[in-house]
Amino acid sequence: MKKVSAVICVYNEEKTIGDVIASVFESSAIDEIVVVNDGSTDSTKKIIEAINSNIQITDIHFQENKGKGYAMAVGVENATNEIIAFIDADLSNLQDEHFAQLTTPVLTKKVDMVLGQATETLINYGMNPFKSFTGERTVLKKDILPIIDKMKDSRFGVETLINLYYQSEGKRVKYVMLGGLKHPTKFDKTTTSRAMKEFILEGHQIAITAFKHFNLITKSIRNQFNKF
Repeated sequence: MKKVSAVICVYNEEKTIGDVIASVFESSAIDEIVVVNDGSTDSTKKIIEAINSNIQITDIHFQENKGKGYAMAVGVENATNEIIAFIDADLSNLQDEHFAQLTTPVLTKKVDMVLGQATETLINYGMNPFKSFTGERTVLKKDILPIIDKMKDSRFGVETLINLYYQSEGKRVKYVMLGGLKHPTKFDKTTTSRAMKEFILEGHQIAITAFKHFNLITKSIRNQFNKF
């Protein structure tokens, strides 16, 4: 049986990071935990180091923020198992069944990537055209290694890069609804004006990523035409 490494990338999530790590540690589906602290300026680093003194995790701390894509790539490089489960650091009500939903389809070789959607949020992910941007996803490490260097340069566009790459390679992708899982929006975590600024910045990073990897888009389109 293949083993699963959970990669948790975190930036200023002192309120939730402790509970997220605890939930992952208690899961029977996860064999290793890699936490990447992307230059947090709050108490996140202290909380992670305190946890590491009690349970076995691999914790990596950046002195400055390098972006989500860089943090995810470093997490993959430091994971020792064949399967990678990316878990957001701002979740609540994580249950063992959620990890099973995220990992079983990949473990049983039914799909190449699983994308998980939190149900307890203001956004109806069942109708959301941006649902593929979720932070909860499971992949085979060997499948994602070819784009590790590109991930490091993608910042918040990393999900777009991964999605385009998997589409261009004809990989099998499955969406699962994670019932009861709570994932706050930016408007829940900060002021409206700051949330809007962050959305604009992230949208810009997504657009740049898509433009830089337009070859993946054209390859995906060709794959679709070849199916007919």
